[in-house]
Amino acid sequence: MNSSFIQFENVSLKFRVYRNPNPALKESVVNWLHRRRSQDSVLEFYGLEDINLRIDAGERVGILGLNGAGKSTFLKAIVGIYKPGQGRVRIRGEVVPLIELGTGFDMELSGRENIHLNGALLGKKPVELALIEQSILDFADLEDFADVAIKYYSSGMLGRLAFAIATMLESEILLIDEVFSTGDASFISKSVNRIHQLMEKAQIVVLTAHNTDLLLSCCNRILVMHKGSVINDGEPHAMVRFYNEQILAPIANNDLATASLAATN
Repeated sequence: MNSSFIQFENVSLKFRVYRNPNPALKESVVNWLHRRRSQDSVLEFYGLEDINLRIDAGERVGILGLNGAGKSTFLKAIVGIYKPGQGRVRIRGEVVPLIELGTGFDMELSGRENIHLNGALLGKKPVELALIEQSILDFADLEDFADVAIKYYSSGMLGRLAFAIATMLESEILLIDEVFSTGDASFISKSVNRIHQLMEKAQIVVLTAHNTDLLLSCCNRILVMHKGSVINDGEPHAMVRFYNEQILAPIANNDLATASLAATN
């Protein structure tokens, strides 16, 4: 079997945000007459900018960055949800993404029916799903609600069901995007154990998290992202120090200076 890899080659991805998606009639007519769009109405920014790197089999890669740094966009580019505007992403190996869990749910269907729906979307056959259906319900602690429409589930119940379904597949390349934000302490502990089991079997793992202790315990390489770019890449402890000193500390110092200035006025 060929070893898995992920390779980014000069990858850039630009987003457009429309500041005023519903302009006034007068503004629309004027812009139409002049065959132009108001310059102030569109904001462009890079979700990813000029990324060149390779991830090989055996690597457990963590991604650190502030909200909006491009971490989730990086994973979605691997999956193919986002296509680069420039460059290309090359993949060898089967990918299972734990990203935006529950996206494929039908709120009118029961928990049991959604297991089969989502399992089919993930490539599982009905016979296979019948064998693992009960273990999914048990893991999510939803046996008593298996035949209830999920529109009546709490957010915690939905999160548990989504996680249990998504982690039923083993893969060569495992992508994990902040999946530990839902559920009580007991379920989070159980989820971490499940993720570690999957990680042991995957050739490549790419994990985003704000919890640096989690990244240090799981990863042998960390990427630091900022404003769509990978600004550092290396040994986990060194990258966490870099992130704390170069990204977090300046923000904290600026907040402290702002607060001090406000207190003197």
